[in-house]
Amino acid sequence: MSIRQNLRPRLPVQLRTAALTTALALGLCGGLAHAQNKTETLGLAQVLEAARNNFDVSLSRQSLEAAKSDVLAADRAPFPVLTAKTSQMYLDNGVNGNQGVGPGPFGQKNIDKSGGIDWTWERGNKRQLRTQGANAQANAANADLQDTVIMQQLAAASAYFDLLAALERNREMQALSQSAMQLAKSASLRLKAGDLSAQDTARLEIEAQRAQADGHSAQLDQQRAVLQLGQLTNLRIALPTWQIQVDWPALQSTRNTHTIEEAWVEQRSDVIAAQERVQAAQAALDLALAQKKSDVTLGSSLDHDPRVSRRSMELRFSVPLQWGYGYEGEIGRAQAQRVQAQDLYEKTKLDARADLQRLLEEWHAATQREHLYEKDIVPRARRVAEQAELAYAKGASSLTDLLDARRTLRSTLIEAAFTRAEYAKAHTAWQLRTAHLQSATR
Repeated sequence: MSIRQNLRPRLPVQLRTAALTTALALGLCGGLAHAQNKTETLGLAQVLEAARNNFDVSLSRQSLEAAKSDVLAADRAPFPVLTAKTSQMYLDNGVNGNQGVGPGPFGQKNIDKSGGIDWTWERGNKRQLRTQGANAQANAANADLQDTVIMQQLAAASAYFDLLAALERNREMQALSQSAMQLAKSASLRLKAGDLSAQDTARLEIEAQRAQADGHSAQLDQQRAVLQLGQLTNLRIALPTWQIQVDWPALQSTRNTHTIEEAWVEQRSDVIAAQERVQAAQAALDLALAQKKSDVTLGSSLDHDPRVSRRSMELRFSVPLQWGYGYEGEIGRAQAQRVQAQDLYEKTKLDARADLQRLLEEWHAATQREHLYEKDIVPRARRVAEQAELAYAKGASSLTDLLDARRTLRSTLIEAAFTRAEYAKAHTAWQLRTAHLQSATR
C-alpha cells in the first residue's frame, strides 16, 4: 500500500452507510421507473397489426416479390449473339514473316477474319404470352398474400380471445376458490364446536379443493394462450409486465345480413388467386400452341480476307424444321393444367361460399348463445348461489343445496367464458372476412 493511500482520510462509518443506502435507493427507483416504462399494452388492434408481419406473412410476401421478378424475366426479347472468328490462316510466307501469321500488324496477316451478330426473332407473340402468364402468377401471389394476412389475423385473434377467456376464468375461479376456502375454514370451526358433522366438513373441503383445481386449469389455459399468441404475432408476451386490454366485441342483438352475395364470393382473395391461376394456365396453353410458329434467327457478319477481299459481308437466315413433332407433349400438358386450374377455381368458389355461410351461421348462433348467458343464465346462477349461501347460513337450506348451487355457478362461469370467446371469434372472423367485401359492394 502506498503512502498516499495511507494518508487518505477515511469517512465515518455512518456517513458511508448513508451514502450506500442512498445509492441503492436511487438504483431501485431507477429500476422501477425503467420497468414501468417497459410495460407493454396488448389489445386486439395490436394483435391484428402484429399478425400482419409474422413469419408466415413474410414468407408469402417474399413469394410475391419472386413472382414480380418473374414478370421482369419474362418480358424481354432474346439477347443478340456476338460472334468473332478466324478461319483460314495462310502459311505461304511462313510463320514469323511480316506477311505470315507471326509478328506484325494484325490487319496485314494472311488470316481470314470475321465478326458478326445473330438475333432471334420470336414469332407467335411468345414474349407477350410469357408476360401475361407471369403477370397472372404475380396477381395470384398478391391475392395469396392478402389471404395469408387474413388467416393469420384470424388465428391471432382467436388466440387473443382465448387468452381473455382464460384470464376471466382465472379471475372467477380465484374468487370462487377463496369463497370456498373461507367456507371450509368456517366449517372446521363449526366442527370443533360440534355444530357441523365431519362428513359435511369434508364435503366442503373437497369442494374448495375442486375450486382450486379449476383455478389451476384456468392458469394452464392462460399460459397456453400466451404461447400460441406469441407464435402468431412474434411478440414476447409476459403477463407480469404486459397490460392485457379487454377488447371484447360489443354484443349485437341482430345480424345485418342473412344471405351470402355472389359478389362476396368473387371478391374473396382465395377466389381471386384461383381465377388468376386460370389466366396463367390459359397463357401457358397459348404459349405452347405458339411453339408451332418457329422462331427465325437472322444474322450478318463482316469478313476480312487480305488475299481475296479486304471487306465482304455475310447474311444468315436459320429456322428450325419441325418434322415429325408438333409440340404435342407441351400442348397436352398445358391443356391438362388449364382444365385443372379451372376445376380448382370452381372448387375454391364452392369452398368460399360454404365458408362464408358457415361464418354467418356461427356468428348468428354465437350471438344468440352469448345473449342468453350474458343476460339470463349467468345472473340467475349468481343469484341462486347467493340465495343458497344465505339460506345455508340461516339454517334454512341443506349443504347439498349449497354445493349444488356452487357447482352450477362454477360450471356456468366456465361455460360463459368459453361462450364469450366463441362469440368474439365468430364476430371477428366475419368482420375480417367480409369488411372489405361489403364496403366494395355498397
